[in-house]
Amino acid sequence: MLTQIIADAIQAQGGWLGFDEFMRLALYAPGWGYYDHGSPKFGHLPESGSDFVTAPELTPLFGQTLARAVDEALAASQTDEVWEFGAGSGALAEQLLGALGSRLSRYTIVDLSGSLRERQQARLAPFADKVRWLNALPERLRGVVVGNEVLDAMPVQLLVRREGVWFERGVAMAPASSLATPLSSPLEGRKTSAFVWSDRPTCLRPSFEVVGEHDYLTETHAQGEAFVRTLADRLEQGVVFLLDYGFPEAEYYHPQRSGGTVMCHQGHRADPDPLSAVGDKDITAHVNFTGVALAAQEAGLNVVGYTTQAHFLLNCGLMDLLQSQHPGDVVQHSRVLKLVNEHEMGEIFKVLCLSRGTPPAWDSFGFKQGDRTHRL
Repeated sequence: MLTQIIADAIQAQGGWLGFDEFMRLALYAPGWGYYDHGSPKFGHLPESGSDFVTAPELTPLFGQTLARAVDEALAASQTDEVWEFGAGSGALAEQLLGALGSRLSRYTIVDLSGSLRERQQARLAPFADKVRWLNALPERLRGVVVGNEVLDAMPVQLLVRREGVWFERGVAMAPASSLATPLSSPLEGRKTSAFVWSDRPTCLRPSFEVVGEHDYLTETHAQGEAFVRTLADRLEQGVVFLLDYGFPEAEYYHPQRSGGTVMCHQGHRADPDPLSAVGDKDITAHVNFTGVALAAQEAGLNVVGYTTQAHFLLNCGLMDLLQSQHPGDVVQHSRVLKLVNEHEMGEIFKVLCLSRGTPPAWDSFGFKQGDRTHRL
């Protein structure tokens, strides 16, 4: 059914569909998209039927540590509500609610997925008096906003440079007689059972000049940046924490990053082919944090800090919590190391903090060591 929905969209657009719209349908088509059907998605091992593990599922210490920064932000903004976007399994909400306790008057989850909402409601039943769900951003909000691995799942446009000419890469229907074997270059078309890459000339360009004349594939993040602008427009007072994997602009569009960052996840394995097994696997792209920060500033938010997940969690006391709660627990120690090790989640994941209405001199302790705002 999802294949037919996308095929109809391709036909309605004259035989070519931008990758951003393809990604939106593959992930969010009601009842059929990856995030709107009932597969497990989140879990430690593929035996559970899950596809990937996020930091809150890895260890509750992640949310408990983040809660320290959220508590500080609530005080600085003189608010008492947390807003979480894309709450996944509900694990992070459970951890924040448990750690913050009476500090919170309400916890609002904004999530488009009906199937995930059902799981969240079951998991968060002990906090039913504080939790509510919304389908969209409200017109006005106050409080602390949390988005853990939200921006990476927002649809992106693909741009490809071949022989010095830029094209937008979209999706067309594969000819019935030519299915199967991927072509040799990631910049060429990849035929699958239903869809094939299709490029057309474009005036779009990456926001940062890509040095060189070599073939190059990359993404632009219009929807993610638009989300941040909308959030900024509606946030009357509060603080925003965005945690995700990505780079500042100069690293994102580095000449050597010629294959782009789009990646799929299924059964705890990663692959670069979003045109196969559509609807059965996650599709993501790394975040351009410079673009997000600029969009936020242009919309009136302040950039409080930007650093790696490792620095942020260590600044917030992760190791103190580990030692006080799990001394000698080898499993918890190994999971915490995964959160902060440079070759695991510690370096590739970043934390961007934005604010409106906090004291001008407020400096969150989560960024005391290792702040990289100057690299944005």
